[in-house]
Amino acid sequence: MLASVSEPMFLAASLGDPAGVGPELLCEAWVRRRAELLAPFFVVGSVAVLAGAAAARGLTVPLLAIDSPDQAAQCFADVLPVLDIGEIEYVPGQPSDAGAELAFQSLEVATGIVRGGGAAALVTGPVAKSQLAKVGFTQPGQTEYLAQRCGVSARNAVMMLAGPSLRVVPVTVHAALAEVPGMLAIELIRDRATIAAAALVRDFGIANPRLAVAGLNPHAGENGRFGTEELTIIGPAIAELRAAGLDVAGPLPADGMFHPDARARYDLAICMYHDQALIPLKTLDFDQGVNVTLGLPIVRTSPDHGTAFDIPGTGQARAGATIAALRMAEECAARRLAGV
Repeated sequence: MLASVSEPMFLAASLGDPAGVGPELLCEAWVRRRAELLAPFFVVGSVAVLAGAAAARGLTVPLLAIDSPDQAAQCFADVLPVLDIGEIEYVPGQPSDAGAELAFQSLEVATGIVRGGGAAALVTGPVAKSQLAKVGFTQPGQTEYLAQRCGVSARNAVMMLAGPSLRVVPVTVHAALAEVPGMLAIELIRDRATIAAAALVRDFGIANPRLAVAGLNPHAGENGRFGTEELTIIGPAIAELRAAGLDVAGPLPADGMFHPDARARYDLAICMYHDQALIPLKTLDFDQGVNVTLGLPIVRTSPDHGTAFDIPGTGQARAGATIAALRMAEECAARRLAGV
């Protein structure tokens, strides 16, 4: 917790899909709140679901339905505060339309609270996009939904994955690998890197961020022998970033960017496609990876894992990423409040 900020920090957590691991991991995070020095948080969701999830995990978690977010700090030491917006039967591992509707409503309400200043940051639980689509959720994912709610172009809502060992931004996200070369553009790389650099300063306290930009092709194209995107798109984007005063290296061969000595030379890796970014992040920081949305007027984090419908209630799900998402949300929000 950042000691320089005296104002209490309240975090809002959306429930995620109630049939997934999100509810039980929020309960686990509350149980570990003192050991992990977590800021107070409240869950927007269902007392009944959280009670069932805690019981299935073998946890003793007293729950309290609250009427307003500011009650969280008053009771967090003794109970897990819940802004109760609905009740459904808790059935771990069995997603349903009712559960998806609750997840959607939880996200909507929690987002509105944070946008209105009722909480310092938003931590979103894992959802199943296919389930949400059945109940009227029209966005590709929570990141795009949040961008729309905040009045930000989806293009300017940048996904960063962060862990203790590595931070990465994929320039293209959920797209077939065959489509990636056609999606890359000088402006896209430049704009995402610029937003990411500004976020490193504002939210992570890195005064002069160092960026490393991966090539698309093997050996970063080797001067056009294995592809020309480095010469025609990635290289010119880097030139524009450097002209704007940013510390940028690249295009670099991706296969040599993630060993310890290489990681020590940059604060953030800009990668060209999803797996180029997420494979090293999940290899290094699988249990502590956090999804952070950059470019929003609010702080939003999420554990970097899905609903894991095959293991809720079995005790196999690990809470490290949920705890890391709560901690990172508090730290980023504290820096914004302090103007660091």
